Amino acid sequence: MAPDFQRARRPEQVEARRAAILGAARELLSERPVSRISLRELSDRVGLAKSNVLRYFDSREAVFLEVLDSAWVAWLDELEGELSVPDDAKPAYERVAAVIATSISRQRLLCELISTMAAVLERNISVETARAFKTRAADRTERLACLVRAHAPLDAEAAGYFAKAVFILVAGLWPYANPGEAVATVLAERGMPAGHTMFVDGLTEGLANQLVGLLVRAGQSPEW
Repeated sequence: MAPDFQRARRPEQVEARRAAILGAARELLSERPVSRISLRELSDRVGLAKSNVLRYFDSREAVFLEVLDSAWVAWLDELEGELSVPDDAKPAYERVAAVIATSISRQRLLCELISTMAAVLERNISVETARAFKTRAADRTERLACLVRAHAPLDAEAAGYFAKAVFILVAGLWPYANPGEAVATVLAERGMPAGHTMFVDGLTEGLANQLVGLLVRAGQSPEW
């Protein structure tokens, strides 16, 4: 049963309402893509009128940007440990690319939201929400760049470029790796790899190429 909320007045009540809305958003995202979730469905799931949801977030898109940010942080926490596991069986640039690609492929929610971020989620938000999200996004990107620099001889600028490329590649590859039923049927008929394999292989190759290019431009050997 949806909670029976009264209007929040104290800061802790506001945070409780926001947490409930975000929890409902995550539940809905486990059932269907963000493009098929309306503000009405979200408000019904949390037990609030649409106008009341908009007291805590300025739009539907702002809610999902908040979910994206929390998923982003959770992924970086996991990635830090995964990158620290040694593997001498392949060149380091291949290892870093493969670890990042495999790690983020397990974060379906994050990949789904990244793939809709620029085209959908950043379109119907206030300047204040945009400023807050972009500030946090810059922090997350910087953290990823720092993680990569711990395992690759890149300067701060090159690592920052690579960190941004991770999300651009994810945004482009994810929809292709998760097509509709008709396209999936045709791809199977043509012997194309399954979605997960397509995504991981394509992302690994793209990230490895990015790293090699950045290393060569910096005068470093890719075989570090």
